[in-house]
Amino acid sequence: MTPPRRNSLFSFQRLYKAYLDCREHKRSTYHAAKFEEHFEAELLALEAELGNRSYKPGRSICFVVTEPVVHHLLYNFLEPIFEPKFIHASYACRTGKGTHRSLVDLKTHVRALTENGRCEAYFLHLDIRSFFMSLKKDILFGLIERRVKNPEILWLANIIIFHNPVENYFAKSGRELFAKLPPHKSLFHVPKGQGLPIGNLTSQFFANVYLNEFDQFAKHELKVKHYFRYVDDFLLLSRDKNQLLEWKRSIGLFLDERLALELNEKKQIMQEVSKGIDWLGYIVKPDHVAIRRRIIRNFKRKLYMFDRAFGSEQKPSQETLAGMCASVNSYFGHFSHADTFKLRTHLWEAHFGALKKYIEPADERLVVVHPKSETVQKSGRAGS
Repeated sequence: MTPPRRNSLFSFQRLYKAYLDCREHKRSTYHAAKFEEHFEAELLALEAELGNRSYKPGRSICFVVTEPVVHHLLYNFLEPIFEPKFIHASYACRTGKGTHRSLVDLKTHVRALTENGRCEAYFLHLDIRSFFMSLKKDILFGLIERRVKNPEILWLANIIIFHNPVENYFAKSGRELFAKLPPHKSLFHVPKGQGLPIGNLTSQFFANVYLNEFDQFAKHELKVKHYFRYVDDFLLLSRDKNQLLEWKRSIGLFLDERLALELNEKKQIMQEVSKGIDWLGYIVKPDHVAIRRRIIRNFKRKLYMFDRAFGSEQKPSQETLAGMCASVNSYFGHFSHADTFKLRTHLWEAHFGALKKYIEPADERLVVVHPKSETVQKSGRAGS
């Protein structure tokens, strides 16, 4: 192919922006630090490789996948083209969306559909079998080609989509972990031309491109009013149980014929909304939102381990204390999007144990905790 002109889309300025996007989440990693030592030279070399189309993806790191600069570069090209085409009810990996936006919208739909719990409705929760491993690269690239006409962007998209990471990788995990990985969750066992590495920025974006075809079908052909999708999990609500069954049959046919995907028969749930919809870590009912029990058990287990470690005279270092606060705040932040003030109060009073000597709530809402000011100095000396 003819090398691009000097005013190439793969300019140093665009690469630098992609580098900053990449660095935002990866600055503390070894590979990011090595790249940063000579980032200008690295970006200039990358600009030359992309410009003369000699660029090839580097080695993949199994199970700890980095998001290289080139992936951000491609994302920055494609996102403005596809984002306006996505429907509102697609919530994964999109600016202004996410799990909590999905939860807010689902609560609104549930209350409207059930008239605040006064009438019964049903939900259908479906999942695609081994989605990332089943995704067909030729179909994906065809969807990109339909919207993108710039040859440089198409060339780079082709390089990334059809790259096979198992041909050039090194493993950060031991062989025993490889052996435990189910075949349907590994790129080592998929046919040629199929599957994307889970975790790459572009893979997450490509999932939305691929399943946007299904979103459009659900909203505009099936005319599902109450529809939600997060990656390959999707939810349909209706007052008519037979309507849900009809939609399910149509969905199965569409996925098979148009996207070469199939529903996961083991992960299909249809029941009354009043029993609670298990969605993204929350249980949504018409009158309230609760937390999945498994998440609460995991948090209690973590608190127990903290209490065992520092319940005696052993004091946590400042670094350990900061880590504990971050962990607690992560859980409390998740809990705060549900009706859980009583739960948070109970956990604080009954399960924090020795941790109360070192941390305290930021205020009476019990959403955020921080180290007690007097313990920061003491624990800092203890850890030095």
